Amino acid sequence: MTQSDVPAVPLVVHLIYRFDCGGMETLLVERINRMPAASYRHAVICLSDYSPAFAQKITRPGVGLHALHKRPGLSPATHLHLWRLLRRLRPAVFHSYNLSAIEYAPVALLAGVPVRVNGAHGRELGDLDGSNRKHNFLRRLMRPFYHCCYANSAAMLAWSREVIGVRPARSRLLANGIDTERFQPAAGAVGATGEITRRFAADCIVIGTVGRIQDIKDHCGLLAAFMLLRQRAPALAPRLRLAIVGDGPLLATLRGRVDAAGLADVVWLPGARGDVPALLRGFDLFAISSLAEGTPGAALEAMACGLAVVGTRVGGIPEVVEEGVTGTLVPAGDPLAMAAALQRYALAPDLAAGHGAAGRERVLRHYSMGAMVSAYQQLYDQLRHVEADVVADAAGKKKGIESCAE
Repeated sequence: MTQSDVPAVPLVVHLIYRFDCGGMETLLVERINRMPAASYRHAVICLSDYSPAFAQKITRPGVGLHALHKRPGLSPATHLHLWRLLRRLRPAVFHSYNLSAIEYAPVALLAGVPVRVNGAHGRELGDLDGSNRKHNFLRRLMRPFYHCCYANSAAMLAWSREVIGVRPARSRLLANGIDTERFQPAAGAVGATGEITRRFAADCIVIGTVGRIQDIKDHCGLLAAFMLLRQRAPALAPRLRLAIVGDGPLLATLRGRVDAAGLADVVWLPGARGDVPALLRGFDLFAISSLAEGTPGAALEAMACGLAVVGTRVGGIPEVVEEGVTGTLVPAGDPLAMAAALQRYALAPDLAAGHGAAGRERVLRHYSMGAMVSAYQQLYDQLRHVEADVVADAAGKKKGIESCAE
């Protein structure tokens, strides 16, 4: 067999709106870095643009990164640019993410991409409950062009089947995964001491969160809950601290609110950080205030580090945070309820430690990184084999018809 006879490693193209700091994007990086090189190559296409700093998290050699610089609105030229790029790259799998990239499956079909996949990793701020008719019309319109429309939470999967009409045979649950070696409690962890322990006194109670600073994460609501907590527990107020780690379009606005409230000395907003595991190990509690979520990777990372979680009862959060076992669930957009839940843990550190330990056990059982990477690879493998069988069957029928005609 000559070198030219050896089949090339198939390429997976990941189409995403913007490649920047975020939970979905971080797990995409993990899958690219960890999937066996002999199984698949990868390329990332950004409809808008990407962060060069975040792109450096891809450590696997040979991963292409492309930006289409899409303009707001329909932007028909983007479809043409994508078609040309796909024709040049010749991927075996087209993998689009969320609603923002779902409309490009017909382009992939016209470009000759044999397998097309869309993932539902969350919803947009203007459609928290998935009832937007225009959005759902687009989803239904695109449904026939995809071989699989998966979801990363059971709630999102059920909605996809019931509301969008995706057949069970063309949908599945692909849960997020966590690197439990990198994210683990302080005891025995490498780099256990981080900037949190240097920044705040040892007796401080640090409530922390990690995530992209955008509307749907409702960090302003978390800040309001922190302010209410200081009022509700005046004896604890001198020890309370809040750390909101992450970058995003609303970071400057959030910093302005903190300054206006006179809380700059007790609320830390460092922006994006590369030492998240060490920072998490410096937290006493983790809060997630999202208005909508898929499977919250940040909450899983916090649980892997042994932290109790106070989270909103939306999307996939209740699937991850077990009420009264690994944390507490509160209504979304309710700072008072969030403050009350945080106060309960602040007053009972043993309860927080117990729920944190249970959270790590839950992650170890159900959300391993290896299982996540393997599940995505199996999805690609299965769809490619099915499509290959369909093509072979069609070719056989065509040959049979031609033989009969002769």
